[in-house]
Amino acid sequence: MRWVSAVLAVCAALSQAPAIAESPGDPLSWLGRMATAGQRLNYYGTFIYQSGKNFETSRIAHMSDANGEHERLEVLDGSPREVIRSNSEVRCVLPDQKTVIVDRPGTRRAFPSRLPVAFGGLAENYRIRKGSVGRVAGLDAQQIILEPKDDLRFGYQLWAEVQSGLLLKARTVDERGEIVEQFTFSDVKIGGEIGSDAFRPRITRSSDWRVVHANGVEVRKEDSGWALNAPLAGFSLVSVMRRPLGRDRGEALHMVYSDGLASISVFIEPNDGARVEPGPFASGAINIYKRVVGPHLVTALGEVPLRSVQRLGDAIEPVMR
Repeated sequence: MRWVSAVLAVCAALSQAPAIAESPGDPLSWLGRMATAGQRLNYYGTFIYQSGKNFETSRIAHMSDANGEHERLEVLDGSPREVIRSNSEVRCVLPDQKTVIVDRPGTRRAFPSRLPVAFGGLAENYRIRKGSVGRVAGLDAQQIILEPKDDLRFGYQLWAEVQSGLLLKARTVDERGEIVEQFTFSDVKIGGEIGSDAFRPRITRSSDWRVVHANGVEVRKEDSGWALNAPLAGFSLVSVMRRPLGRDRGEALHMVYSDGLASISVFIEPNDGARVEPGPFASGAINIYKRVVGPHLVTALGEVPLRSVQRLGDAIEPVMR
């Protein structure tokens, strides 16, 4: 069977072929391309999220035009969920709870728009370098590696499509190099027109659904009433908001600390007398730390090592005036 021998010969030759040549551009330029591409390009595809033994498949459609930025994310596994974004409004539809949560985009956006547009201080906390060029979802992709300079943050491995700069794969790794979480496109179409039907809600709501307006009110950093008694190296306060808790429970103060890539959210809310189990625990890739401070419950959480959320959660204190 000569054709079998021929195929085997071709496969052997391909396996010994040299790697694809490294694409030009310094690592910081690549990060800038990824940040811009995720927000300004049109793309449509399916990606897989992995955290531990858990996997989840989602379909995303993203369009940027004269009317702004539009996106629809549909989770394809388990309970049906969809997130629809139109410029500054985000609607998270949860049919099992018959609930729609209305909010504004936060500092941490969804894959593949994982990188902030401004990240000038990243080199202070990470060693940033280029890896090799490989293949993701059938496309050539340049790898960018961010290695933390301390034990307060995870490492990141990012793969950007060579032509457009769109982030095709994002991996978060711990100090042992083990995967904390990973997003990977299994198929994606970049560029071209995307029909308006791709952005229409698929889940039909009835009159008994609850609409929760979670978008809060911005607060000046100096007026938050809370501060750190000891800084967390590399992290600074980037936003403060007051968010309604609903059902006559008052409101929570939401403070976000970031190093330009990783972020830690701190929620300060009234302690309603319910028994609270203080201390650390994890939920997937997110580490969480709870602590009671007088009449308040402090919750610090983020995709960072446990020591980071615990240190920040222990350091936050009310400002004595």
